[in-house]
Amino acid sequence: MPEGDTVFRAAQRLRTALAGRTLTRSDFRVPRYATVDLVGERVEEVVSYGKHLFIRTDRVSIHTHLKMEGVWRVFHRGQRWTKPAVTARAVLANDEFEAVGFSLGKVQVLLRADEHTVIDHLGPDLLGPEWDPAEALRRLAEYPRRAVGLALLDQRNLAGIGNIYRSEICFLRKVHPVTPVGDIPDLAALVDESHRVLGKAAHEPPWRAMVYGRTRRSCPRCGTPIASQLLGEDESADRITQRERGIFFCPKCQPPP
Repeated sequence: MPEGDTVFRAAQRLRTALAGRTLTRSDFRVPRYATVDLVGERVEEVVSYGKHLFIRTDRVSIHTHLKMEGVWRVFHRGQRWTKPAVTARAVLANDEFEAVGFSLGKVQVLLRADEHTVIDHLGPDLLGPEWDPAEALRRLAEYPRRAVGLALLDQRNLAGIGNIYRSEICFLRKVHPVTPVGDIPDLAALVDESHRVLGKAAHEPPWRAMVYGRTRRSCPRCGTPIASQLLGEDESADRITQRERGIFFCPKCQPPP
């Protein structure tokens, strides 16, 4: 599943193509919004919050979530799409550009006043201008017996972390992912590491994983083969599920609690 850095960069691309321009076409290929017509409306801004993306006019907010396979791509008008048209779920165009959301997991057209209902339950956005480490720390510490690998993945604590970065953050802090949050000696440092890692991934791509997806390869610190397991899931899951939802760690650098 795309993580906060991917959505952040998607918002940047869409902002360049759409912000400040008037829509000449809008096409929502989901039943609930199939009749919505935004032609003539001016896109004011495009922003992300965690894994959520919002394209705002003065009247509405187009909310999308990529889920597992979604992607936004920008084309010059008349340029051939690079993915099958049947997978397009939202199309927004102006005189110069066409933005197409393919295989989007969620598409909503909300009144601007209702946009907050989508994100009210989320923790602080790691890539947002109002990032609040104290609030993130408070939310994590509220459930001290929860495994940190699950707590980092919970968007109600910090918005933007997925499977990749929870493994990387725990590795950098030398914390085993099953360690209870309350047993981590410097939880504030883990919060700061989360902010640093996701910020670096968003602003300085490409990010090279140190442990994620590297089962049986050597740990970059000590040379021990990297291990992986499912956390809070069915441990009999297949290899694809193991890669997509599993945690990766160094058994030596990150000893279990």
